[in-house]
Amino acid sequence: MQGSNLRKLIIGVVIIIALAVVLLRGDQLLELIETMQRGYLPLLLLAVASQLGKYVNQAFAYAYAFKTVGEKRRARDTLPLVFGSFFMNTIAPSFNMAGAGLVIDDSRRRGISTGHATSAALLMQMSIESGFLVIMIGGFIVLQLAGHLDPLWLLMLLFVVFLVGGMAGIMVVGRKNPDLVVSILQPVERFTNNISKKVRKGKELNPWAKTLVKNFSEAAGTIGQNPRRAALVFLFSIGASLCELLCFCLVGMAFGLDAPSALIGGYVVATLFAMIAITPQGIGVVEVATVALLAAYGVSGSIGTAVALTYRGLVFWMPFTIGAVLIHRTRSFSGKPEKKQLKEPRHSQADRRLNAGDPHELTAEQQNQTEEEKENR
Repeated sequence: MQGSNLRKLIIGVVIIIALAVVLLRGDQLLELIETMQRGYLPLLLLAVASQLGKYVNQAFAYAYAFKTVGEKRRARDTLPLVFGSFFMNTIAPSFNMAGAGLVIDDSRRRGISTGHATSAALLMQMSIESGFLVIMIGGFIVLQLAGHLDPLWLLMLLFVVFLVGGMAGIMVVGRKNPDLVVSILQPVERFTNNISKKVRKGKELNPWAKTLVKNFSEAAGTIGQNPRRAALVFLFSIGASLCELLCFCLVGMAFGLDAPSALIGGYVVATLFAMIAITPQGIGVVEVATVALLAAYGVSGSIGTAVALTYRGLVFWMPFTIGAVLIHRTRSFSGKPEKKQLKEPRHSQADRRLNAGDPHELTAEQQNQTEEEKENR
């Protein structure tokens, strides 16, 4: 009963935060409706379909992420996690940790061990960023061949490479020499703790360096045992990023924008700022950055604003709204009882007497029975 009341309280808090997001930025919904009426409807409908294709690809990526760690989950079951993770990352900005926490908690309630769920969530997060990196590199090659690649774009490329490489490095090196990685991360841990003491009046953060390295190391070991399935996770994540790039291009063409450099550059800026902005999913920041980028390529302010608002409507408001509905299909919010993760082995009466420190000695027959039972188990 107490757990049920706590769950209802959490759901109530989530609804309040979601309503706050809508009220604070709900003006964009009205602007979006007015703006989309000026675009070419068939292309906008294709853009919607393309963006939905991204989430389908991510659902399959999640399914194979769990298969990689030895757990069976179907894409139709992981689709609510895709939207639910987006929803949680919006209302609780935490560098995508809120969404990963939802995945882990939902899996735990389905009887999947926390270690396997954490490995699957880490693999999925790394594959999402890797998929964007692959599309980003491909787009830059196209711009270079067309003679429109700005050297400043390389700084953005290096940032994403550093982000993806950092996660991969912790996994690989942490697997072989975890103490080395911990020693590298501990100065960062101390630095963040010092900031926390000043901001939170002496309160320190929980130690995270050793836990992080342990989780990444275990994930690397699990992934290494199933490289083919892990490769499928990355392929579906690349497909998801490709669908999102196509969505941006279709939105741009719906408003008369057909310059490849502006389309590819606009997508890269919009995605990158959504990843690094301090506001939830880059609300407000992505729109301004995208309009500024398009203006640098000679796109008029009215067209740039229309493209930015429409695209953000499809990649933010659409999954946010769907996530608010589908999150109730996850075990974390559905109220269904938890499944036990592991079944404890059954012990014989002799074992229980030994574990309990029974002062009476066991007979020879009981000792033989104990040994036989241990061999059978």
